[in-house]
Amino acid sequence: MREQRLAAAWARELEDVAVRIGAFVPRPESRDRLGRFMRVTVAGDTRRNGWQLAEAAAEATPHGMQRLVASAAWDVGGGRDDLRAYVVHALGPKDSVLIVDETGFLKKGTKSAGVQRQYSGTAGRIENCQIGVFLAYATARGHAFVDRELYLPESWTADRRRCRDAGTPDAVAFRTKPQLAQGMLARAFAAALRPAWVLGDAVYGNDRALRVWLEAQQQAFLLAIRSDERLWVWWHGAPRQMNVGAVADALPTAAWARRSAGAGSKGARIYDWALVPLARVGADGQHALLVRQHLRTGDRAYYVAFTPRRVTLHTLVQVAGRRWAIEQGFATSKQEIGLDQYEVRTYTASYRFMTLTLYAHAFLAAMRARQTPRRKGLRPARRTSI
Repeated sequence: MREQRLAAAWARELEDVAVRIGAFVPRPESRDRLGRFMRVTVAGDTRRNGWQLAEAAAEATPHGMQRLVASAAWDVGGGRDDLRAYVVHALGPKDSVLIVDETGFLKKGTKSAGVQRQYSGTAGRIENCQIGVFLAYATARGHAFVDRELYLPESWTADRRRCRDAGTPDAVAFRTKPQLAQGMLARAFAAALRPAWVLGDAVYGNDRALRVWLEAQQQAFLLAIRSDERLWVWWHGAPRQMNVGAVADALPTAAWARRSAGAGSKGARIYDWALVPLARVGADGQHALLVRQHLRTGDRAYYVAFTPRRVTLHTLVQVAGRRWAIEQGFATSKQEIGLDQYEVRTYTASYRFMTLTLYAHAFLAAMRARQTPRRKGLRPARRTSI
């Protein structure tokens, strides 16, 4: 009986999700097909290309599913914004973080928008692929994606004919990955979504313009940086610009403290940590360099932190441990809803497929959050004003 109730609840919620997205799809036949697309996507027993989606949805040909993603009329920007609202409502606003990162989609050929031989962290090497930059939202109740951008290398944006052949609007100019991240964060902030922290790896942390912009928003952040990044530190009582690797090398033993960054797949993630104040004369808030050192190998990771109000080393360590939620999100979105299984080439179709599949992933996150016992003191989430 309980399993039947759960199945009915999942079906109702998925129908509600399809109705929400359908509000941005004007034609009724496309709305009906969208509902079928969502049902077979979350079922997880087929690849998400046109033929197999159509077969799972009992459609005679793949043309309808292909048209839904490639050319049917709908407001993909409105769907994206509604996805953000859905995720925040499902996971709650308490102690939230926004995490930015990119992932690669291995592709063949040269026609798909943004595809070229480039480094893919997914593959761990240079491959023929597309790169998507994503924004994830995480709380104690779970995590899901709230925004996405397709990265177009300069080789693409400099070739307007190639862009037009891939359906890329002429207004789309080259933007770096940190610039794409800033655009997504700006949309979230404009929608009154203000997380406790913004997190990201060194692709974003080494971009000084992004750090300065976040600080101007009075938005706390903890961003990874490379060991060769130069920051102003207080050194023997005076400000000095130094390579952060050299700063860590010079720290005395007493500067290090052993802390856990939270539980991992193999138990507590325990490292040695050091916190070094940064020299930002005339700047408000706390500015710091956080260094993590592996207990056995001595390998280090570096983070630059800003927060309007002073926080402890313990807090920063716990925040650093939360960035891995987006890695888990990439893994589950590819395994469970086929984020990387699309067979579309155009710029617009890529955004549509990503939006639909991320909504399917958010649905699964929402249902898991409902079944997860609430932690003591964590109250039910209320709909926010975004």
